[in-house]
Amino acid sequence: MTVDKPPGTIPAMTRRPPRPRRSGRPAGDGRPGSKSAGRQSHGRRDAGRLRIIGGDYRRRLLPVLDSPGLRPTPDRVRETLFNWLTAALPGARVLDLFAGTGALGLEALSRGAREATFVERDARVAAQLRENLATLGADTQARVVGADAASFLAGPAAPCSLVFLDPPFRMGLAAPCCAALEAGWLDENAWIYLETEAELAPEVPANWQLHREVRAGDSHGRLYRRAAAQQP
Repeated sequence: MTVDKPPGTIPAMTRRPPRPRRSGRPAGDGRPGSKSAGRQSHGRRDAGRLRIIGGDYRRRLLPVLDSPGLRPTPDRVRETLFNWLTAALPGARVLDLFAGTGALGLEALSRGAREATFVERDARVAAQLRENLATLGADTQARVVGADAASFLAGPAAPCSLVFLDPPFRMGLAAPCCAALEAGWLDENAWIYLETEAELAPEVPANWQLHREVRAGDSHGRLYRRAAAQQP
């Protein structure tokens, strides 16, 4: 793998104790493959609202369910990530696995992505995401699939150019999901953003090249660029 730039560090938005996984996904049911697995609730300013930070929907505020641990990805993390992805967004086909609030996929649509698929197992969270897409007028560009990520990836594949992968922490889901994406889910030069617990050194396919990485609190985000797998 190659690294274009040393890891960036983004300080946590608020002081908080270590937790099983970062804010941005629902907590409570504990089922593997669900965004609600492995989360705890933490107070935060402006909890219950998701703010789009760039693009056509900039500054739009969207409701977030009052569910323990369900929080948008912090603004500063999203701003950093989407600065890296500026050239990749126009016309992108996006897959947001473990979607939760859909903060990453919604931000991509706001900034020029052509279409997005959101995968979220929690039915209530998925319903809220559909309502938010309708509020933005983006429901014709997007679909919300009520399924766990592993089951979804085992189905018929449609190649995507940008994938957001943020599984529940400390449940061993990152490596199998990364491997499953290689079964037809990725364009030849797709971008993949993977967020894991800070202490994990994730196993990713050999043809994923590390492009950028960022740390925030107890999480570590890595942006990869895919190269076509070499034939034996």
